[in-house]
Amino acid sequence: MESNERETAEADDPPGRPPAVPEVVAQVVPSAVAPVPPPGIAGLSAPYRAVAALVLAATGLAACTHLALVFLHVAPPNTLSKRHAAVVDGWIYPEFEQNWKLFAPNPLQQNIAVEVRAEYRTPGGEVVTGPWQDLSAQDGAAIEHSLLPSHTRQNELRRAWDFFTGSHDEDDVPNGERGELSEQYLRRIALDRLGGARAGREGEIVRIQLRSATRAVPAPAWSDEKTDTQTYYRELPWWTV
Repeated sequence: MESNERETAEADDPPGRPPAVPEVVAQVVPSAVAPVPPPGIAGLSAPYRAVAALVLAATGLAACTHLALVFLHVAPPNTLSKRHAAVVDGWIYPEFEQNWKLFAPNPLQQNIAVEVRAEYRTPGGEVVTGPWQDLSAQDGAAIEHSLLPSHTRQNELRRAWDFFTGSHDEDDVPNGERGELSEQYLRRIALDRLGGARAGREGEIVRIQLRSATRAVPAPAWSDEKTDTQTYYRELPWWTV
């Protein structure tokens, strides 16, 4: 009897359809998941976060102080390093002693201006000496407040004067061919600044003379240094054009 009923049920199903599977309703029970704390200091409790912040601040302050004292030790002598020399030496020696200096040139501590004057022969044949003209001041005025300052105005005259002083002795005697070349270079620059022609409004240029006006940069108001700010001149001999 049971066999006949099973055969009848199978006969009722259309061919090719899989046998019916009893529907099972699964009940998903949510599981309790523990919250994940944020990484880093934010995951600590409030007291531990305060302690960590204090430790980080103290470490950063100590690192900055160490770097500042080492910098003052290896930097060229300056007002700040001289004033705090005892503190710097007490920190550096002997654990952090440095046997090298900072690879940077000493900043300029002088203002050097190059000036020129000329002797003119007037149309009447009289020789007249013109006033000193500050060529460095003219260059400074040309580049001041300029959005695109001229590289020539900034460096040509200054480099020419450095070239001259570096290739001459204290008596303005040239040291070989470079000294003679520096004279020609400086003379051509001066003539170009005077007008670029042998004949001008004053007359024909006969000779020119250059000089430097050197004045030390005054010490800042908070410094105890005493600086001689008097202007010292170095006059070169007259050069015939």
